[in-house]
Amino acid sequence: MNKNSSILIVEDEVAIRTGLVDLFIYHGFNVDFSEDGAIGLEKALTGKFDLIILDVMLPSMNGFDICKEIRQKDKHQPIIMLTAKTADEDIVQGLSLGADDYVSKPFSVAQLVLRVKAVLRRSQASSYDVDKIELSEDRIIDINNLCLVTDEKEVQFTRREMQVIDYLRKHSERPVSREELLSEIWGYQPDMAIETRTVDIHIAKIRKKIEDSPKQPVFLVTVRGAGYRLNCSPDNK
Repeated sequence: MNKNSSILIVEDEVAIRTGLVDLFIYHGFNVDFSEDGAIGLEKALTGKFDLIILDVMLPSMNGFDICKEIRQKDKHQPIIMLTAKTADEDIVQGLSLGADDYVSKPFSVAQLVLRVKAVLRRSQASSYDVDKIELSEDRIIDINNLCLVTDEKEVQFTRREMQVIDYLRKHSERPVSREELLSEIWGYQPDMAIETRTVDIHIAKIRKKIEDSPKQPVFLVTVRGAGYRLNCSPDNK
């Protein structure tokens, strides 16, 4: 992560926006901001920013729609969503649209800075050592195109979902703990004491996409007390 990384803050509450701008300038970032959703999207699509901090409730265009528009243009743009809502459906919606993580208001500014730095460290486009992951003969994950191909349909993954799948594939001989995924995929170290359900939500979302019965998973299984394991073709391991 470059100390002079550029951040775009899209937030309409004056006190929060001003505080965040001052905070990240103090920590050495180049900062731009917008209080309006549509203007924020226009700035975000310039591709000039290393990370976007995006509020959900905004004038003219909400954060979910902005995130969706960004992801249609750029699958790798790091995005952290801010929300006053803590209901699972709001968090899931943001992550399903491709946000890297979420932070619920009120939040610790120290924690937010740590999370931004961690996301930036892990934001480079992933390089994969395989092009596909074969879960079964009729269920193949196309890694580079971020999708699952079956006889009946094609299902899209977010960048983070694919990173989780590929990491589990590389370590499919053993269970991978939640803490290991937070460290290796999100860059959140144990001493950061990050409180987030992002791993659990990503696992649930992946299961809905690859399993016939997500509540009785066959491919992405939980090993009680140890973590998660991906069952795939031996050729992928």
